[in-house]
Amino acid sequence: MTDRTRPYNFAPGPAAIPDEVLREAAAEMLDWHGCGVGVMEMSHRGKEFMQIAAEAEADLRELLAVPAGFRILFLQGGGLGENAIVPMNLSRGGQVDFVQTGSWSKKSIAEARRYADVAVVATNSGSADSAIPDPSTWALRKGASYLHICSNETIDGVEFHALPDLAALGTDAPLVIDCSSHILSRPIDWSRVGLAFAGAQKNVGPAGLTMVIVRDDLLGHALPITPSAFDYRIVADNGSMFNTPPTWAIYVAGLTFKWIKANGGVAAMDARAAEKSALLYEALDATGFYVNRVAAASRSRMNVPFWLRDESLNDAFLAGAKERGLLALKGHKSVGGMRASIYNAMPVAGVRALVAWLQEFEKTHG
Repeated sequence: MTDRTRPYNFAPGPAAIPDEVLREAAAEMLDWHGCGVGVMEMSHRGKEFMQIAAEAEADLRELLAVPAGFRILFLQGGGLGENAIVPMNLSRGGQVDFVQTGSWSKKSIAEARRYADVAVVATNSGSADSAIPDPSTWALRKGASYLHICSNETIDGVEFHALPDLAALGTDAPLVIDCSSHILSRPIDWSRVGLAFAGAQKNVGPAGLTMVIVRDDLLGHALPITPSAFDYRIVADNGSMFNTPPTWAIYVAGLTFKWIKANGGVAAMDARAAEKSALLYEALDATGFYVNRVAAASRSRMNVPFWLRDESLNDAFLAGAKERGLLALKGHKSVGGMRASIYNAMPVAGVRALVAWLQEFEKTHG
């Protein structure tokens, strides 16, 4: 085990939550701020929860510098749900363009085809190094309702380090980003974005909450088949209280937002992400014992997939990691190998502990 009380959790989602947040939530489980009940028991329309939700929304807006012309919505259904809810609200039944960079954008494409005329305008499928295609090569269609990208592919470890400037590419289509697995780890250039969505369970808090940040002019265009609870205009007009929201998840997300603010904000998370990922990639690249198959310029700072050259050693590697308090390192079943998710809640010490195990295991098995 490590010298820390709890193991280091490298799970991709549901994922690690900061210790301080968990302790505060535990302390308030039975009685939130002296009101006599816990958050899970209180009315979502009562003054106590309305305060919790308002603070969470305000803190998220502050952390990401969300402009006044955008609405923040707290929804349910996760990122997979948004793959349907976004085209229901934004496609107007017309054309939608996608860039395919991995497993999650592939899922988004399949779901959107149920509601719109979908084109894959660029893809890294079949490329040896999973590099994100240069935006200048994208075959954008005139008249598309929006362009969708997954700005960080959790399974494949591919990340956009800069968002595309669609105006410079000659289109006024809004950019939609699925930023579930790297939200709050780097700033967002809102001048380039029409809508951003993220499931909370990777880098914010418990499963159940989906955050949608949408430009005002994109509201009010939902298809007639759109359920009322997922019509962005209705949700926005009702302050995310049209139906019962995921109250507990919003509360814990709010605690996480305050934790990020207390620890230097998104700028500090950005710097930590750079430090942690550099440490890990440097260790993986140091010898031929391990391999990462993503082009350096497209590597994710949140989700780092890697393989042992000799995959017969996988079980021994995972068993030894568990003995040392390094948990959930097994790769996604669709790609195999290993994966370390190093979200905001993962301290630098956790990555150093993983690097030490990588080096120790290579010494004994290399």
